Amino acid sequence: MRAVHAGGPDGKGGPEILSVREVPDVEPGRGEIAIDVVATAVNRADTLQRQGLYPPPPGASEVIGLECSGRVAALGPDVAPGEPWSVGDEVCALLAGGGYASRVVVPVGQVMPVPDGIDLVSAAALPEVACTVWSNVFMVAGLQPDETFLVHGGAGGIGTFAIQLASALGSRVLTTGGTAAKRAFCAELGAAVTIDYHEEDFVEVARSEASGGVDVILDNMGASYLGRNVSALATEGRLVIIGMQGGIKGELNIAALLNKRAAVIATSLRGRPAAGKAAICAGVVEHVWPLVADGSVRPIIDRSLPLEDVAEAHRTMDAGSHTGKILLTL
Repeated sequence: MRAVHAGGPDGKGGPEILSVREVPDVEPGRGEIAIDVVATAVNRADTLQRQGLYPPPPGASEVIGLECSGRVAALGPDVAPGEPWSVGDEVCALLAGGGYASRVVVPVGQVMPVPDGIDLVSAAALPEVACTVWSNVFMVAGLQPDETFLVHGGAGGIGTFAIQLASALGSRVLTTGGTAAKRAFCAELGAAVTIDYHEEDFVEVARSEASGGVDVILDNMGASYLGRNVSALATEGRLVIIGMQGGIKGELNIAALLNKRAAVIATSLRGRPAAGKAAICAGVVEHVWPLVADGSVRPIIDRSLPLEDVAEAHRTMDAGSHTGKILLTL
């Protein structure tokens, strides 16, 4: 099978270290299925793994890639046909690794049907963002229809999905963006308020637009935004941190947190046990896929490149000039 190889010193470096090579085929073990990959997607975590900053969890494939779409190729020894998958079924999947390859194995609970109305290639843009947004914003933070929600980086893969899903479920959405074009696109997706993080203080805007603060924040910046995120929260607000683009160490004003009876939660998806991921995937299929099927939420795809152009895809991700997801096709 073909797979992306990281060929720099110790497998770490810039996009130029990535190339496609022939590697031994993978076979499904107990509780797993094999998928012939049609498409995968580039995530910020992939670029961190390429740099040696985000290694795969124990037992996961060393090949980069956290999601894919494709066709069921083989069932593990204890997976019965039709329970629920059979060879040839078109699916998408949440992965701990291995997506940048022509075949991948994945626990059966992390395999999902392709939503109605979505083509198989575009389905590769969904698993990671849908599971991240559903698990963090709704399962963990408990965002309600009458609450306000702030997502940082609204034009990215997670941001574009979060705006649509929160808006479709009845919440008022605020988002940050670095260019006028990106902010305009976020507004088209359902953001009621867009904030220019170069020129505006998102704390002031949040307090003004949300009557004292927002109820839930989804943050990919980490340390550099920690204090201001807490300041932007309403009473009993919830801050969920899912990234560290702004550093790993910050100061937290406990008094401010106590005064608001607020919560700061840090989560990760990749390292969760298979049972936890299966529960998230089941929730996504039940609650999110119907909204994708009826057009309320759609995958936002910036571009699709062949797997052999993986270095170019990573350069695009590193530059941050994209809107939505970057796909790699096989």
